[in-house]
Amino acid sequence: MSFLGLLKDIFKGSDKRESGTLADTFDKGLGYRFKNSKYLLEALTHRSFARASNNSSQSYERLEFLGDAILGAIVSEYLHDAHPDYDEGNLTKTKAFLVNELALSTVGRDCGLNNLIRISAEEEKSGGRNRNSMISDAVEAVIGAIYIDGGFGAAREFVHRLIISREDDFLADASQRNYKGELLEYLQARGEGAPYYEVLSEEGPDHDKTFQIAVRAGGKITGVGTGQSKKEAEQKAAAAALAEIKQEPTPSNPNHNHN
Repeated sequence: MSFLGLLKDIFKGSDKRESGTLADTFDKGLGYRFKNSKYLLEALTHRSFARASNNSSQSYERLEFLGDAILGAIVSEYLHDAHPDYDEGNLTKTKAFLVNELALSTVGRDCGLNNLIRISAEEEKSGGRNRNSMISDAVEAVIGAIYIDGGFGAAREFVHRLIISREDDFLADASQRNYKGELLEYLQARGEGAPYYEVLSEEGPDHDKTFQIAVRAGGKITGVGTGQSKKEAEQKAAAAALAEIKQEPTPSNPNHNHN
């Protein structure tokens, strides 16, 4: 059975397991045993649960902050060593494919981590457990928890098994394209300035917001995108802008006509 398949089997069941049982789960699935299972519980606690609970539960936001940095360092180290032919630009692009919200949420769903996140009843009803932003944040928080509990080596093993091992899959996934980066490079190649993103609207409660964002290039709106996070909306706006701009004549050939 594959590693991710094993995790799926192990993580089936209630997200109300006690900390010791959760630690056993990680031990069986990852070959890593939490010395202090409180870090794991914290990494799996969404702020909605922390606010609604009567105990002193702390949300995963601090661990998420740490895990984001550790993840970046591990992936950067790997890419530097594994791809000596990559220049800085290629290293940066590839890293973005491996650490972005969509990649991390995909990993979180595939291993069942989203089913272990402790969230409030209200957040559960709103579908928060399946929200990309929440799942990716929890993955980063778990990385931070493993780093604190077991050190950089343990965190590196986790990241390699769950994320870096799927490098080819993520790079092949067209939905992972970094449209913001592509738009910036395209405009710079045409001798134009950097695009500017602005929020047109925010709708819905804090736990279920929808953002509409426009991107301006050359002083005019060239694309608009909508998403459940600003990052998602910006990527969609950039994709729309690329599709629009590439139909326009280039500055060096202003008389070019297109259908």
